[in-house]
Amino acid sequence: MLYYLFHYLDTQWDVPGAGVFQYISFRSVGAFVLALMLTIWLGKRVLTLLQKWQIQDEGRQLGLPEEERKRKTPTMGGLMIIGASLIAMLLFARPDNVYVQLFLFTILIMGAIGFIDDYIKVFHKNKAGLKALNKLAGQAILGILLGVVLAFHPDVRIRIFHDTPTPHQPQPTYTDIRAFVTTIPFVKEHVFHYEWILEALGIDTRWTWLLFIFVAMLVNVAVSNSANLTDGLDGLAAGIAAIVLSTLALFAYVSGNAIFSDYLNIMFIPGTGELVVATAGLVGATVGFLWYNAYPAQVFMGDTGSLMLGSAIGVLALILRKELLLPLLCGIFFLEALSVILQVGYFKYTRWRTGTGQRIFRMAPIHHHFQLKGWHENVVVVRFWLISAILAAATLALLKLR
Repeated sequence: MLYYLFHYLDTQWDVPGAGVFQYISFRSVGAFVLALMLTIWLGKRVLTLLQKWQIQDEGRQLGLPEEERKRKTPTMGGLMIIGASLIAMLLFARPDNVYVQLFLFTILIMGAIGFIDDYIKVFHKNKAGLKALNKLAGQAILGILLGVVLAFHPDVRIRIFHDTPTPHQPQPTYTDIRAFVTTIPFVKEHVFHYEWILEALGIDTRWTWLLFIFVAMLVNVAVSNSANLTDGLDGLAAGIAAIVLSTLALFAYVSGNAIFSDYLNIMFIPGTGELVVATAGLVGATVGFLWYNAYPAQVFMGDTGSLMLGSAIGVLALILRKELLLPLLCGIFFLEALSVILQVGYFKYTRWRTGTGQRIFRMAPIHHHFQLKGWHENVVVVRFWLISAILAAATLALLKLR
């Protein structure tokens, strides 16, 4: 909203300095700082309310270190992240941008689903929370809606550059396409067409839109649940989410800039530059939340925060056509989810074969495995942060691998 105010002041009144709000970089810094300061400033007040209303994590008896310390810790702190980031986004980003609208919609809807889950756990004293089938249905429906918008909205366009300018051809050639493509490394133009899958299966390519929507649904369900499973140690999910979101913000900047996208030979997606501003607000709020969530945590984000952060990452990847890079970029998230799948699957298989269930890990998700091996909680968190940063750097490096 400030964009329009300062644009008016700049064009109609020629106010000195008002034109700075036209720059994405300036507004991104503003959104980050505002969200960061709001989260830190609101933190104490929110903590006081959570304690007053006894919105606390009851915990479970799993035999893990420091379980008693974490009992009665305030939860649903994801509301702090959502509130601060939304204020920053609405002030600094352009709300008429379809990608910003999708981002805000995802944060609100998935935050609401997480809130309902936490509400049932806290106030109904039901540790299972929202039924798994209902939660999956909400995630799937949101993913389908995101896929439909990205597939058919008239403002969603992708421009693929083909040639580098030469003296005989001063302007690069490009192709404007609709939506059913994504980024894939190790090929010349980094472009993978979803219709190729249908062609390989002998299916009419007119159904490519349906495949794209299915992928969008799968991405939303997978990333949001993976982030939720990772939220088990002080600062772990928030720190990794901040790293991943920052990487996607960088992707949004280069994808929304014709010069950088041409130089890097990647898809130019007009309008995604505004996502840098919106994502910066979410990163700022998440980093600010770490002020209270870092070891020893004074508040937990709950499903209100973890499901929302996972879906925010998923929708950014879909918009930027980076969904096939998520297994690398979100490597820790997917390792956590994979450890649970392997643990449960192997336990059921061995119980069926031998009558006694066996385990691969001491406990899943895998961060608890390292805890039981003797690693201090803070050591696990910092090492997982470092691995996540390395994976983010590797993902960025793929831009130049052909």
